[in-house]
Parts: sequence; structure tokens; C-alpha cells
Amino acid sequence: FEEFDLLASQQGFIGSQVLPVMNVALQTAVFSKIKVKSLLTERNTLRAPGGGYSRQDWEFEQDSYATKEYGAEEVLDDRERAIYAYTIDFERIASMRAMDAVMRDYEKRVAAAVFNAAVFTPSPVTVEWSKTNSTPVQDVLTRVTTFKSQMGMLPNALIFNDKVLRNLQVNEEIIDRLKYSGIDDPKKVTLQMLAALFNLQYIIVPNTMRNSANPGQTTPTFSDIWDDEYAMLCRVATSQDLKEPCLGRTFHFTGDGSSLGGTVETYRHEPNRSDIMRVRHDVQEKILYTAAGLLMSNITE
Repeated sequence: FEEFDLLASQQGFIGSQVLPVMNVALQTAVFSKIKVKSLLTERNTLRAPGGGYSRQDWEFEQDSYATKEYGAEEVLDDRERAIYAYTIDFERIASMRAMDAVMRDYEKRVAAAVFNAAVFTPSPVTVEWSKTNSTPVQDVLTRVTTFKSQMGMLPNALIFNDKVLRNLQVNEEIIDRLKYSGIDDPKKVTLQMLAALFNLQYIIVPNTMRNSANPGQTTPTFSDIWDDEYAMLCRVATSQDLKEPCLGRTFHFTGDGSSLGGTVETYRHEPNRSDIMRVRHDVQEKILYTAAGLLMSNITE
């Protein structure tokens, strides 16, 4: 039996939602991004007869990316494959394990970039959302105003992990606001309802774990990849336009045969009478606008 349902776990990965993928033909390059201060610059749009129309040059700043290759391999021993041929699909499990290793590592890097108190100055809530007298809706709405003043645009997403979600589903303030719609059962509090309460397009909830125990340890040490101490109010990209102001992107270099979910390859290693299955991809996770993220802290007691 598989001790951990890898496929179901992968369904909880959110890395490419938070930092949407931008396929690039060059492994490294310099690009331009619009300066935040020029996003909403006012100008006179009145046109006089015979005259021209108002024009304005956007102010840009230079940035760069440089992708790295990540990968994992699994050994398919000929004898093991013969022994278990009638009980398990050896190749499928090997590819799943290698792909899971690559995607879980990608998820960890995205989480470390987004829930980063060294890059985003945390804004602590007064009462943790896990307590009965907390006010998560008011906490978020207050910070939407702060976000708007620093970005010149409204946020469209809120990111927190599944433990925080469970706390919100039984939160008194949220249940009280929803009860007039006939919602009094926490199991009926959906992400769409929370998005409506927070006046946001997206509520993004990861459900991913990692085993931080050393390889030699017999007992696993499971912990959340996305820390329940934080929630990120942000603006995520909704298009492939690199000039769209957003929290960040995942630059994916396609020139060497990489695919984001992992390119699966096999080769023969005859000295060990084994086939080697490899999964790899070539990416960089990059925060583009720190003003497009407001990191909330003190979320869980």
C-alpha cells in the first residue's frame, strides 16, 4: 500500500496559482516592468479640434530572471519489477514519486518566497483567527485599504493554509455574517462564500505537507509547507502579459525540453540491471512587486 496518497497531495499544490507560469525561450534574460508610481498617473485626455490625443510614456525599471534545473530520479530494478509485476504498476508509481518530489520542492520554494517576513513587513492581527473573539473579515477589509494605498490597485486574492480555513469555517464573525443567507453549518462555508465576504476574487488554500525528518530517522516529522501563522493579501496575475502588475511569476524555460509539471524521461543503467526514471523542470520563482503583497501575521495561536 502507498503510505501517502501522492496524487491527492498534489491536488493541494498552489505554487503555480500564486506565482503563475510565464514560459520563456531564454534561460536567463533582462526584462522591463512598469514602476508602481506610474500605474495611475493622471493626464488630460481632452482633445482640441485639429489637435492630437494625450500620450504618455510608462516608466519602466529593469529586472531579470535566471532559471535553474530541478529534478528527481527513481530506480526501477528489473528483479523488483518482476516480483511485483502482478500487484502494482511499478512505472506509474515511480513516475508519481519522482514528480511529487519535484513539485513538492517547487511548492516549498514558492511558499518560502511568499510567506517571507524578511521581504514583506508583517502586519499582525490583534486577535488570532483561531480564537472565538477574532474578526478576520474586518482584519482583511482594513488591510485592503492599506494595500490600495501602497499599490494603487485592489488586491484580488487571499492565501492561507487549510488549518486557517478550518478555523474560519467555525469563526463567530463569519458565521454571524452568513446566517442571514441561511448558512449556519460550518461545512457549508465555501471558499466562494469567504471570497464574497472578503470582497476578493480568489481564496487560495494549499493543503500540502512536508516530512522534515532526516533520511535516517524512522519516525516522520510532518509539517505544513505553508505556515498557519501567515496569510497573504495580494494581487496575482490573471494574464500572460509580463507588464501586468502582480505579486510574482514562475519563469519556466522551455528551450531544454522542460515541462512545468515535470518532463518524464527514462534511461537504462545496465550495471545495476535497472531502468532509471527521471522527472525534471527548469524554473525560477520570482517576486516582481513587493507592493502587490501584504503579509498578515499572528493568524493562528
